[in-house]
Amino acid sequence: MSLFRDDGIVLRTQKLGEADRIITLLTRGHGRVRAVARGVRRTKSKFGARLEPFSHVDVQFFARGSELIGRGLPLCTQSETIAAYGGGIVTDYARYTAGTAMLETAERFTDHEGEPAVQQYLLLVGGLRTLARGEHAPHLILDAFLLRSLAVNGYAPSFEDCAKCGLQGPNRFFSVAAGGVICGDCRVPGSVVPSAEAIGLLSALLTGDWATADACEPRHVREGSGLVSAYLHWHLERGLRSLRYVEKT
Repeated sequence: MSLFRDDGIVLRTQKLGEADRIITLLTRGHGRVRAVARGVRRTKSKFGARLEPFSHVDVQFFARGSELIGRGLPLCTQSETIAAYGGGIVTDYARYTAGTAMLETAERFTDHEGEPAVQQYLLLVGGLRTLARGEHAPHLILDAFLLRSLAVNGYAPSFEDCAKCGLQGPNRFFSVAAGGVICGDCRVPGSVVPSAEAIGLLSALLTGDWATADACEPRHVREGSGLVSAYLHWHLERGLRSLRYVEKT
């Protein structure tokens, strides 16, 4: 029997029995972890209030054996709030739906429990912090998070040079299957011809050029979001349930 301590973001919760919950977290040191939190659904439980989605928490786990992830679920025996991002997210529909899509994305990209995913963890913490503070439009923060999640998991799209032959850009065509923009010689069936402004927006979101992203016209933002959704769907092999609820401009 061992104690483990880690900090993480609560991704979702599930009811268990009459008063317990299964808490799914993305942690810094152990990747995605599911743990049982006992008694947190009781009205007087202060412990449970800290373990809600969007919460950044310092958690202590109790596991049977020398590894946190074993044959049974560990117990979440203690938690301390690092940052309650939910307070700045759940009261606004646009932020809430964008944040929910971010949590679902992080869970989908960390499908093996117990495997560290530090870059994805840090990306989620930064994304939720920015969303809670309202520093940019929620749909832009979401698209930036999705593009960077794809990148840290090895699926970075190209928005300048041809994704197939490397021909220097700008290139005109875009193919989710090919990995981004492609030249005329590499054009494949199903390629589309997005506007230069939409491609420029996606490049800005990927690299963190917020001045360019914030100034983009709504029609180009919608076009860019469509490309991001298609690209994400291709690599996850199925779409995110929460994306259908996200507000667009």
